[in-house]
Amino acid sequence: MLVGLCNEVIAELPFERQCEVAAQLGYDGLELSPFTVDAEPHLLPSAKRTALRRAAEDAGIVITGLHYLMRAPAGLSITARDAAQRARTIGVMRDLCGLAAELGGKVLVHGSPDQRKLEPGFEDEGRKHAIECFAAAADAAASAGVVYCVEPLSRRQTDHINTIAEAVAIVTTIGNPALRTMLDCSSAGATETESIPDAIRRWLPTGLIAHVHLNDPNRRGPGEGDLAFAPIFAALRDQNYAGDFGIEPFVYVPDGPTCAARAIGYVRGLMEASPR
Repeated sequence: MLVGLCNEVIAELPFERQCEVAAQLGYDGLELSPFTVDAEPHLLPSAKRTALRRAAEDAGIVITGLHYLMRAPAGLSITARDAAQRARTIGVMRDLCGLAAELGGKVLVHGSPDQRKLEPGFEDEGRKHAIECFAAAADAAASAGVVYCVEPLSRRQTDHINTIAEAVAIVTTIGNPALRTMLDCSSAGATETESIPDAIRRWLPTGLIAHVHLNDPNRRGPGEGDLAFAPIFAALRDQNYAGDFGIEPFVYVPDGPTCAARAIGYVRGLMEASPR
């Protein structure tokens, strides 16, 4: 189980330095948000892709995967009524699957709350469009040998796909093993009707949870709020979770590097206390 730092936490640093800092702090890798490296990351030239992967390797870490996929380029939406806009979005989703594979990543996490909101009066239509987009991404993920994850997000972020059950419904409708869902502790803590450990016990045995983001419902890092993570790690251990983790705070106090350092120390301590 690798622990990756979601790289936007320290995105003010050059990517090579991000890799060095992550390694020095004790992370196994970086979980890359594509918008941090280019305005059109799906079209990243081969030389730039090679340079990103080499920077991680030189620092002794890996790029574990991609997340926050739809922020760049501008104008993407999986629920838009405009067919051309959706076709462009699908193209980006497919290309990002290839990018993830080339960088050595294993998963893509599709959060991107603004790019999946439902248009009032056309909610059912938007949900159908989203399923079509995810199905296309699943085919691309299968071809690239990666897993594409539908991320449930809290209702304060978006009105579409808020619970694990809603994400699972999409995944099972499409029925492609390359499409799965994941657990974001911040959103789950704010939205699920059961505790996160109980949600883990309910959903992990289905095989549909492929990734976990560690963060608090207060939007800060793990250990910086009221959410108890020791029972979460115990439940993951008991259910034989074998995936990776991404540490994804959204509020950096007092700054990104300090937040990243505090988070990995807290998480490593819990992992040592809950060995497999």
